[in-house]
Amino acid sequence: MKNNTLFDASESPELLRPLAVRMRPETTDEVIGQEHVLSRGSPLRTVAEPAQTSGKTAPASIILFGPPGVGKTTLAYIVAKQSGRAFEELSAVTSGVKDVRNVLVAARNRLIVENKETVLFIDEVHRFSKSQQDALLPSVENRDVTFIAATTENPSFSVISPLLSRSVVVKLHSLDEEQIRKVIERAISSPKGLNGEIKVETEAIDDIVRLSSGDARKSLTILETCASAAAKSNEKNPIITVQTVSNVLNTAEVRYDKTGDNHYDVISAFIKSMRGSDPDAAIHYLARMIRAGEDPRFIARRIMIAASEEVGMAAPQILQTAVAAAQAVALVGMPEARIILAQATIAVATAPKSNASYMAIDKALSDVDAGRIGEVPLHLRNAPTKLMKEWGNHEGYIYAHDAPSAVAAQQYMPDELEGRQYYEPSDRGYENEVSARLKKIRAILHSKSQKQK
Repeated sequence: MKNNTLFDASESPELLRPLAVRMRPETTDEVIGQEHVLSRGSPLRTVAEPAQTSGKTAPASIILFGPPGVGKTTLAYIVAKQSGRAFEELSAVTSGVKDVRNVLVAARNRLIVENKETVLFIDEVHRFSKSQQDALLPSVENRDVTFIAATTENPSFSVISPLLSRSVVVKLHSLDEEQIRKVIERAISSPKGLNGEIKVETEAIDDIVRLSSGDARKSLTILETCASAAAKSNEKNPIITVQTVSNVLNTAEVRYDKTGDNHYDVISAFIKSMRGSDPDAAIHYLARMIRAGEDPRFIARRIMIAASEEVGMAAPQILQTAVAAAQAVALVGMPEARIILAQATIAVATAPKSNASYMAIDKALSDVDAGRIGEVPLHLRNAPTKLMKEWGNHEGYIYAHDAPSAVAAQQYMPDELEGRQYYEPSDRGYENEVSARLKKIRAILHSKSQKQK
């Protein structure tokens, strides 16, 4: 077998660098995903053009906002390389105001002496203090540097207003499964990667794709670690299997093929455990989905549905909790999103239950599908024209707020469905209060119906 390029770096020191670094795209055309921000004429494309041609039209400051592993640092490197600008990088974790000023002075001198522009890239800019961000303003405003920042937090809350107003915010998305698969397959075959010298089972690629959760860097880190383990276990014919991935990550093998029964069984058990008010079982199935690499956004959607379908009006605030959790999961990402998902799961599982809203809409849809529709009563119809008024539209309509208790004793259902009741509230949670109130309301409405008959 040829020397394994992953482990024998005698020919090139570059091969000692992490796989994720070696596989970093060098041009915008090599970037996988993020097509929505790399189209012709976009801010990133413009600033990546040669500095001499793009200088007057390219933005002086770009903030890349998105979850980990979607290419924020890569795009900054590409902009500098393609445009011919110098590249300076600072980390918000280790750099102080003095470091920022030193880099800005060097960039200005480079511009004056060499007529060469500089890309200043700051990772995790949300960790920069106000004074550190303030130090950037003059150089950004005067175009001494092309400033590119990366953040996983909403820049509206983490970047000072003066800097934000001078910047173009570019939102990046997590890579989808097909895009992550392309990243992995390219790394397997590329001379800069595994060079085709280590075989990878299709099922193992599936697992790596799932476990990476849309993070390209994470997928390559897993692949590299698995390749090392495979080479050590079988030097002549190294192969990455499902078991290799499981062993490397020190987790039990969780078969979770998205087209297989187990995937749907676990989701089904998760939903039924929330419905059955068993928070412990629900958390167990949540943990299995997380460990199997299920998309946290998918889990959040299922929790939102359960908040309405299983809890409904018995505790209407649970839907607010579920929606807030889904939004937080999208902003935070894994692994911290597991905590948010757990809170929302427990909120649904421990809430009083009612499927009355779910049953109500299904009953109504059944009537509509069967043709039980009827005409809208004349007094409920709109009457924007004189002719419509002559037809009797809106005539006799009682404005509910003018009636006692804001309940107008008039017919709302079409004649064919008068008296039909879809919503039958339970006696659980808040819905118990709704039930008592609805009885009084329906008594008023029913009384009016009887009089009309």
